[in-house]
Amino acid sequence: MIIASLSLNQQIYKANLQEPIDISIGMHSGAQNPSAFHIPFPRFEPIQVGDFIGSVAAGSGANCENLFINAHGNGTHTECIGHITKERISIHQSLKTFFFTAQLLSVQAKTLENGDNLISAEAVLPFVSPGIQALVLRSLPNQSSKLSQNYSGKNPTYLQPQLCQALAALGVQHLLIDLPSVDREEDGGQMLSHKAFWQYPENPRKEATITEMVFVPNEVPDDLYLLNIQIASLETDASPSKPLLFKLSQ
Repeated sequence: MIIASLSLNQQIYKANLQEPIDISIGMHSGAQNPSAFHIPFPRFEPIQVGDFIGSVAAGSGANCENLFINAHGNGTHTECIGHITKERISIHQSLKTFFFTAQLLSVQAKTLENGDNLISAEAVLPFVSPGIQALVLRSLPNQSSKLSQNYSGKNPTYLQPQLCQALAALGVQHLLIDLPSVDREEDGGQMLSHKAFWQYPENPRKEATITEMVFVPNEVPDDLYLLNIQIASLETDASPSKPLLFKLSQ
């Protein structure tokens, strides 16, 4: 075993780093993915250079594929403040450490008069543990259809800007959700929840991240965890990502 020791709220916890709980959604070529914002599905295609085709099935000695993806609509991804800034800020520049104290919290959205489903501050804030660096929100009902849900044009559940503002004030650096966005699908470009969490433009939190389209299985209980966020070193605003939770014990 590889055991990590960490301190949270004056308590010492241990985590077995060889027992991760993967809350990412694997990305496939084609339609077997969650999708949002009418973004095309990912395509993985063998490269062709002259007579060479990067496919063992086609007779080559190795597989070598071109990947056509858009992190924001094709599955689990982690984004930085560069998602909403004129300045080009990349996730590779923003995310410099990768292990965080985290809380998993299941939450029920409420339906507004206009029919929108919203996760509110009052549904979350009373249950947030002090001192955590990351918060993972699991929306209810939690169904396996999230693994391949097409959200485009369906105005999926989103987060109240006041909630994101409050989480920033509490010092939560990393927010993870199982929805396509913290903001409403069509909001006229306001991006209010993104701006509230990143405190943009008044006090930009350039090291804070938002991870969207995770999936947390129902058998994983609400609790405190150690979180590891893994990304590709891409010089763009978001990367497909692999967040892992590790159980804590005292």
